[in-house]
Amino acid sequence: MLGTTASRALLLVGVVLTAHMFLCTAYVGGDGFSVEFIHRDSVKSPYHDPSLTTHARVLKAARRSSSRAAALSRSYARADAPSADGAVSELTSRPFEYLMAVNVGTPPTRMLAIADTGSDLIWLNCSNGAGAPVLAAARHAHAPASAPASAPPPGVQFNSSSSTTFGLVSCGTGACRALPDASCPDSKCRYLYSYGDGSQTSGLLSTETFTFADDQGTRGDREMRVANVNFGCSTTMTGSFIGDGLVGLGGGDLSLVNQLGADTSLGRRFSYCLVPYSINASSVLNFGPRATVTEPGAATTPLIPSEVKAYYTVDLQSVKIGNKTLAAPQQSPVIVDSGTTLTYLANELVDPLVEELTRRVKLPPAKSPEDLLPLCFDVSGVRKGHVAAMIPDVTLGLGGGATVTLKVENTFLEVQEGTLCLAVAAPSDQFHPVSIIGNIAQQNMHVGYDLDKGTVTFAAADCAKSSGSLYI
Repeated sequence: MLGTTASRALLLVGVVLTAHMFLCTAYVGGDGFSVEFIHRDSVKSPYHDPSLTTHARVLKAARRSSSRAAALSRSYARADAPSADGAVSELTSRPFEYLMAVNVGTPPTRMLAIADTGSDLIWLNCSNGAGAPVLAAARHAHAPASAPASAPPPGVQFNSSSSTTFGLVSCGTGACRALPDASCPDSKCRYLYSYGDGSQTSGLLSTETFTFADDQGTRGDREMRVANVNFGCSTTMTGSFIGDGLVGLGGGDLSLVNQLGADTSLGRRFSYCLVPYSINASSVLNFGPRATVTEPGAATTPLIPSEVKAYYTVDLQSVKIGNKTLAAPQQSPVIVDSGTTLTYLANELVDPLVEELTRRVKLPPAKSPEDLLPLCFDVSGVRKGHVAAMIPDVTLGLGGGATVTLKVENTFLEVQEGTLCLAVAAPSDQFHPVSIIGNIAQQNMHVGYDLDKGTVTFAAADCAKSSGSLYI
């Protein structure tokens, strides 16, 4: 009997060890993982406003886009003129478009955070817990003399005292040195992160286990655990932040993408497939081998150096409408950004683009709401499904010979009933103009970022189908 019991015990240990090894192997050597990429106006978002019509949501997104683009421009301005101590801490603006869920700690706390391709640091709202004395001290370490009022209490806070895997990052580490604005008065790495509108968040750089629910349809439900992720445990927010935190997906060292590449065999790559605004479904965000863009007609362009390391920047060489090609001004970097709704191009391209579309599109003109957009048409007399045939494709010529074709769903928005407007505009900041390929231009495209190869790849895709029925 004893021998049988011992054998069963050994068998159980073997099963547990095998399961543990499988989990690690599935994560480190598998095909990667996918998470739900939730638009802020989706019914799955806590920021969904059911009182707004579809057109009203589109108009609000266009307004946010203008604010976001202005903040990106200010980031470039600050990169050109850093602060007195050499730190450039402004990396993005608060306007955002997409969210992702992440489970933090052991046992995990589910948090819904902004997913931002325009910044690096992962930070989450933290309550005082196991590190209460040092976390509390961090509240006032960097507070500016004339700081805005503190933000309202967030929806979910991470309590470090409830987690067995929480740790604090010491000064002198590479992670602490990667922060644009850090101080170490007591050997703990404290940070201050500033945003384009003057909002700030501060706290202690920490480490924790992050768990991602891999929910990609028929692939089965798996949990991908990553230990020792560097993140900001924020205890002070000034301004009016919303959400449970932010997951930086940018190109800098502290972004989730770079940390996954450094700590696992997944590589430094991710992709997304953005479902059009008109479809009630979430998009999908992929990491690792699953982020490879394999659709027919994929176009790959090299990343080029950016003044702000977080930004994914490529070379824009031309814009083509029909058989007419508009050459871009010399040295025309353009940021590929999921957090900006509209596309922004230099005046030298927008003006002739508007002129050519006005000449080609046989529709009566319409006035742009709030003068947000440079060209609008009255489509009230056109039957549904017939508009697309009346709008020519626009093709972006990018570095390395890549060409990306934009259909009508990528270049125009119906901002109010019967009014169709061009979703391309010139930057409002003429002193530091920044060109951006926004998320409307990326709808129904599989867009893959590969930091190891230094490339961005675009391919036409049916994103509602790619996201799987689970996200509908």
